[in-house]
Amino acid sequence: MQYCSTRGGVRGWDFREVLFSGYAPDGGMFMPESLPLLSPDTLRSWKGLSYTKVVMEVASLFIPPQLIPRDHLEVLVGEALSGFSVPEVVRIARLKGGLSVLELFHGDTLAFKDLAMTCTVRFLNYFLQKENRRATVLVGTSGDTGGSAIQSAKGLPGLDMVVVYPRGRITPVQEKHMISCLKDNVHVFAADGSSDDIDQPLRRLFADQELVKSHGLMSLNSVNWSRVMIQLAHFVYAYLELSGVKQDDVGAALPELEVVVPTGGAGNIAAGLIVKQMGLPLKLVAMVNSNDIVHRMVTSGDFSMAANVTQTLAPAIDIQDPYNMERVFWLLLGRDGAKVKTMMEGFQRSRRHLLPENHRRLLSQVLSTGTVTDEGILETMKSCWEENQYVLCPHTAVAVWHHYHCPHSAQLNRCYIATASPAKFQAAVEKAALTFDLPEAVLALEKLPTRYQELERCQNWCEDWEDRLRETIQSVSVARKNGMTYYT
Repeated sequence: MQYCSTRGGVRGWDFREVLFSGYAPDGGMFMPESLPLLSPDTLRSWKGLSYTKVVMEVASLFIPPQLIPRDHLEVLVGEALSGFSVPEVVRIARLKGGLSVLELFHGDTLAFKDLAMTCTVRFLNYFLQKENRRATVLVGTSGDTGGSAIQSAKGLPGLDMVVVYPRGRITPVQEKHMISCLKDNVHVFAADGSSDDIDQPLRRLFADQELVKSHGLMSLNSVNWSRVMIQLAHFVYAYLELSGVKQDDVGAALPELEVVVPTGGAGNIAAGLIVKQMGLPLKLVAMVNSNDIVHRMVTSGDFSMAANVTQTLAPAIDIQDPYNMERVFWLLLGRDGAKVKTMMEGFQRSRRHLLPENHRRLLSQVLSTGTVTDEGILETMKSCWEENQYVLCPHTAVAVWHHYHCPHSAQLNRCYIATASPAKFQAAVEKAALTFDLPEAVLALEKLPTRYQELERCQNWCEDWEDRLRETIQSVSVARKNGMTYYT
């Protein structure tokens, strides 16, 4: 199993090399050079596996035993997924009218990011301990990724964390999960801008190969292949539980499952398309909020960023640059790195691209979309409560809106991805006139001390933020070599 860049400039990397990278050196994103196939017999044999076992089986397809022996991999995955608040790690809520919600939010930070993040950090720590070295992780977050990365890696001797979040654009709980961590290896910045603004200086830092190599710089965003790889398991597990596939139906056609995903950076959608190409019979639906670039792209070919990111009740998907779509384009365009490179570099320069009709048609054949306003989010939260006494987080409501507005036949099984707990989004819950008892762990956040630095908006803000972050990365590295602690 070897990996290449979506822009064609890098081939032949192994899992360990990709794990310790952010963007590829040519600016692209790493993908397997070839995808393993999931045969009908394999899928039937996996029926009844626990979520942890499914993650193990999926990960073993992409991580050769020469790098992590299978028994070691089993221990790493088991340990990573052992601290969740429900014994089954993820849970399916089966509600009225065929509404099945896959709850992926039972980790420390109450978001789906915890599932892939805990596994990825375990893989990193495995190699760092084996090689007696350290790495610096640079993460930009729209709300959930930063907290999950910090909680997964805090206090680990081999990792330094530098996390940047958009101040005033995330919820208090999301913010507290980041700024309340006072561990020596965690450095948090609050930026006066959107998550798309944050991505600009981060891309420039990762493009500096001297900086990357000299300071062991890497990413834990879903830019990192390991994050997307673990997310494949969401779809496999949902399929095994909800599609109606049976172990003893040898030779029968596999049933189809429609999976509806609230979408921002498109990491889950990329994972869904990858596993679909591996042989899982899926219909994929990407639901977005008012930041509707993915919807516009699929329906009209308009892959263009709006002038500003709109702040909505679903802030973790307030994204106008769905960077994982690069992986989707690479798959749909026959893995043609030159085409993807031209498209994405043009998009990054001008912030706009018009998909040719044949490309748009290819995309629309594998992905349906819809867009939901804040009013639609609130309406969906209220409807779900009235019918089921079940509180949705606003991001999950973006997906579940589809249930109430796009009826389906009883023959088609559907799954809605619940990406976060409503406990993280109390303002939206209150706006929907609902109540939700906060977990003790969330109530305790209020009393914790905090530590962070500010990245202020100025005329040359992008260069200024890049310089500030570069200085921190370099200072952390110097302090580490001298056996000291560097505080921001």
